[in-house]
Amino acid sequence: MAGSKFVPEGRASVCSFVLGLCAVCIPLLSAAGSDAEWVQTLLGGIRSKAAVAVYVASVNGLLLVFYKGPVYQVAVRACFLGFAFGCGLPVSFSQTSWGPFGWYMCSLSFFHYSEYLVTAVINPRSLSLDSFLLNHSLEYKVAAVSSWVEFTVEKLLFPELKPLPWLSALGLLMVLIGECLRKSAMLTAGSNFNHIVQNEKAQSHVLVTAGVYSWFRHPSYVGWFYWSIGTQVLLCNPVCLLGYTLASWRFFRERIEEEEITLIHFFGEDYLEYKRKVPTGLPFITGIKMEP
Repeated sequence: MAGSKFVPEGRASVCSFVLGLCAVCIPLLSAAGSDAEWVQTLLGGIRSKAAVAVYVASVNGLLLVFYKGPVYQVAVRACFLGFAFGCGLPVSFSQTSWGPFGWYMCSLSFFHYSEYLVTAVINPRSLSLDSFLLNHSLEYKVAAVSSWVEFTVEKLLFPELKPLPWLSALGLLMVLIGECLRKSAMLTAGSNFNHIVQNEKAQSHVLVTAGVYSWFRHPSYVGWFYWSIGTQVLLCNPVCLLGYTLASWRFFRERIEEEEITLIHFFGEDYLEYKRKVPTGLPFITGIKMEP
């Protein structure tokens, strides 16, 4: 179940995310009434860029005044993610070939922020800076940068292949479905959900089999898997699509096996029965194998 009240870190993250997001309003306002196309003004106006820089610096100053210590660390991360989301929005709706990258920016920033926000709602006891998943692993960071590099290089060398509207639309749909599935799983699991596999059973820990857990044993992993590869379909990145698919599949196979050992230890025959009835939801991954 969710926490009885919204913790201060959660409230700080919401305010900071919105403050970061509001940065996009500055160039939009400066473009109002202008003879130039608003997207050109937004992306290329020197005054707009300067105004945004001043706004971001001012917001950071406000965060330093109102939040101290760990809460400030939360606020500055949420603000950054809000700013990235705000920057992605106008690019997404522009009529340029960078449109898919704008959707990608929105998808990536919202994914990481919503991981923290939902955790603050459902399981505030486990809440930490790691709940943003920004420092997930070195491999995760390398994969992200690789996708940016591939998109840019291929856009310069093969501009006719980027974007492919129908393929980018399919990728965006995969991203949205994956995001919704993962967050539905987190909300359904409530306080049972944790970003870290638990080795000890808490008193409140129960086996969740309802909702999306009646479709898949690991719906949060299924959602993350298809969200991840959907981002590369969205960007029309063939190399990273293959790499993301293989790396994600391997990661979740190992993660599921590790987690199911713990779940069998926690819930015994109840989990084994559930395991027999409900698939993992990921292709060619059956989970931990039990001796007959």
